[in-house]
Amino acid sequence: MNKIQLSKGKISVIIIFLVLLVDQFTKIWVKTHMVLHESFEITPWFYICFTENNGMAYGLELFNKLFLTGFRIVAVIAFSYYLYLCIKKKYSTGFICCIALIIAGASGNIIDSVFYGKIFSSSYGQLATMFPQDGGYAPFFYGKVVDMLYFPLFKFNWPQWLPFVGGQEYLFFRPIFNVADSAITVGVILLFIFYRHHLGDSGNSEKKEVLKNK
Repeated sequence: MNKIQLSKGKISVIIIFLVLLVDQFTKIWVKTHMVLHESFEITPWFYICFTENNGMAYGLELFNKLFLTGFRIVAVIAFSYYLYLCIKKKYSTGFICCIALIIAGASGNIIDSVFYGKIFSSSYGQLATMFPQDGGYAPFFYGKVVDMLYFPLFKFNWPQWLPFVGGQEYLFFRPIFNVADSAITVGVILLFIFYRHHLGDSGNSEKKEVLKNK
């Protein structure tokens, strides 16, 4: 039987499509089935907990909303062009997959920021509806990013004798995030673990990569 071999370009497109599909499906389901701040337990260490945020991954809020959305769009365009160059220069499949994960994750959160304010009603105290007759809860580019994955893996109290934190409860892992955040995180971690030599690549390393993939 002939094995179907996908080109690196097609693999990257499939990764981006699948991440966006899962990311948007989970966000739309949560928006239309849960009230803001509602949660339910899957296991003692995994909850679906509906939150929304204006900021970056894991709920961080460091920049103006419009600036952040614009920055994300520029970053996705830049990374997409970089991905094109990597495919053209025949970089390793693993490296290309990492870049595709980052692009997909950033794109997923861009969709929320740009469109969700217009296509959804508010989730505060009610289930949101898609395309409400009275309009959405915010203008274009001012939508909130939907988060829902919560992993309180373990918690303990710091010993009383420790300065500053003694006696306080510590919970790991506290942030609530989404599939898009996960894709970005996995892509970045894998890049730094396995493909640091690609970052800031020179012409010589490009030649080595071409030879490696022949």
